[in-house]
Amino acid sequence: MGPRLELRQSQSLVMTPQLMQAIKLLQLSNMDLVAYVEGELERNPLLERDNEDGDPREGPAETETGNDGGDDAPESSDSMPVSADGDPGDLVSASSADISSLTPSVDADLGETLDETSTWSAPGAQGGAGAGSMVSADDYNLEDFIASQETLHDHLMNQLSQEPLEPVVRAVCEQLVGNVDANGYLAVDLDAFAGQLGITAGMARAALGIVQGFEPTGVGARNLAECLALQLREKDRYDPAMQALVENLQLLAKRDFPALRRICGVDQEDLVDMVGEIRALDPKPGSGFDNGPVQPVVPDVFVRMRSDGGWAIDLNTDTLPRVLVNRGYYSSVIGSVDGSEDKMWLNNCLQEANWLVKSLDQRARTVLKVATEIVRQQDSFLIHGITHLKPLNLKQVADSISMHESTISRVTANKYMATPRGLYELKFFFPTAISAMDGGDAHSGESVRHRIREMIAAEGKAVLSDDQIVRALQEDGIDIARRTVAKYRESLGIPSSVQRRRESRAMT
Repeated sequence: MGPRLELRQSQSLVMTPQLMQAIKLLQLSNMDLVAYVEGELERNPLLERDNEDGDPREGPAETETGNDGGDDAPESSDSMPVSADGDPGDLVSASSADISSLTPSVDADLGETLDETSTWSAPGAQGGAGAGSMVSADDYNLEDFIASQETLHDHLMNQLSQEPLEPVVRAVCEQLVGNVDANGYLAVDLDAFAGQLGITAGMARAALGIVQGFEPTGVGARNLAECLALQLREKDRYDPAMQALVENLQLLAKRDFPALRRICGVDQEDLVDMVGEIRALDPKPGSGFDNGPVQPVVPDVFVRMRSDGGWAIDLNTDTLPRVLVNRGYYSSVIGSVDGSEDKMWLNNCLQEANWLVKSLDQRARTVLKVATEIVRQQDSFLIHGITHLKPLNLKQVADSISMHESTISRVTANKYMATPRGLYELKFFFPTAISAMDGGDAHSGESVRHRIREMIAAEGKAVLSDDQIVRALQEDGIDIARRTVAKYRESLGIPSSVQRRRESRAMT
């Protein structure tokens, strides 16, 4: 044994920073992508927004039969040529954001195997130095002048300010208001709350009574029964029979009307009226107030039918970020940099800017390619509806477009597709498969779920049990187990046959 030199050849997977960036961008939604690019714009001085509305560039390229999935996959992003010494002549200036030049649409003829083979133009971007500092009319946002809606906390504090209270009681009420959640419920234990503030339980209950007297009625309740009781007291309808009903809401949820009639001491007609009053109350009194901005669901892909019966798939370019690499600024600064560390930092900024541009380009192409294959696979659903949604998995799509399953999984995460049948998450098009009785084509879980909903909606007085639903589906060639039917029924929010039968008898 002794030291010696050996030459070995081996293969290994290296996760470069550029590859990690491409993978990260691939699974972001358009809204998250904009936030990510905004951060890069603030950090990297060589990146700038492309806000100019120039002439229309190249129109959409037609898809053609072929297999260039390797060029579209983000794993190939490490092939981007970057000069080691930062020579701008060896670097490619690109505009990833002008998606009109990044193939904004694909006209998909579903009779053929589709592939996306678009060309990506990369117009040069000159520096934006010397831009004027005058504020234009475009800088004004009308939404800045619109008053925001009143929050529940503000609404309660306004009412508290009008109450003639002692300073100590007012301070306790302010603490209670601060613990009221968005639905109007008090999210603390009253005894623990009193101990934390060093007050008596009686003072805490008195402060709670003041808060519960505020509008909307039911606010400050500690549970659903107390919330309903507050609203019934205001209507002067909290008699002993109604109190017994409110204290046994679990029986109402189970539709156990015979037990409720016995506990409340009322007949069937009175119980029906009482249940109607309960249903007319607001179980979430605070939900009508502004609880913060609501994030809208923005489609990443649009699907529309062409006049020839095919499908056109378009990227939502309005939400995609538009960025340019400012090579002019790089060229003007690199010559005046003396220190090696400063020059290395500037070269890194240029390399990262180019990598970001390429990653955005590849992301757009990959999303478009995956969406096109999904539309091809689920053509029957788009034409005929949910009953024709076919079982589909990631491997089928990955094999069709020569990509890895992990890439398809990232593309379908947090992405939405606007179709003639509505807005759907891309993962919706990958339902589980339920085998057929005769060995034919499998059925999708969503279509079976839809059939269960239709069967129960049309059952009338003859309530169907889970076993009867299983037999009916098996007669139609669907091989399904009873526990699967029960799982689908519960996911639809449909009670069991026993509870539906009780409700049906109580309402007749």
